[in-house]
Amino acid sequence: FHPASPRNLSLEVAWSIASAMRGKLKFAALVADADNDQLAAIIDAVRPDFLQLHGKESVARTQDIRVRFGAVIKALPIAEAADFQAVAPYEDVADMLLFDAKPPRGAARAGGHGAAFDWTLLKGRSFNKPWFLAGGLDPANVARAIDLSGTAMVDVSSGVESAPGIKSPEKIAQFIAATR
Repeated sequence: FHPASPRNLSLEVAWSIASAMRGKLKFAALVADADNDQLAAIIDAVRPDFLQLHGKESVARTQDIRVRFGAVIKALPIAEAADFQAVAPYEDVADMLLFDAKPPRGAARAGGHGAAFDWTLLKGRSFNKPWFLAGGLDPANVARAIDLSGTAMVDVSSGVESAPGIKSPEKIAQFIAATR
């Protein structure tokens, strides 16, 4: 639900997908700096299990969203070891953490660029909340990313697309196989 993304969905399309898949998997609605009206509309239409926050949501805003709307995954941009200093306060207010590459300078959106960061920065780190890895993952590198970072969960989008916003069933199957 980010207008600048080629993966942006209308509430109607999201509802249709959610209706077809409900009970088969968990849903995360990806947003960036959404206001309460937008979040309420998403919750009403899609009933996601999580709101995945990819914007510049502060710790206080993340906590407010969790209290008002339910479980949240907070995406945190990483480029270097010093970026982990921002993580601890979010552990108190998010249900899960997602570590993603910092977007390229001047990018119109926070994620979905296919960029990776040094996954070894995560190796040996522990957090008080479940966490997962995103950013630049694809069928060719996900096994290595899991090994280098120590993650138990991964998030993928552009790495399984045949074109921006168009998912490839073959790449999805390859990605899943590589994670195993």
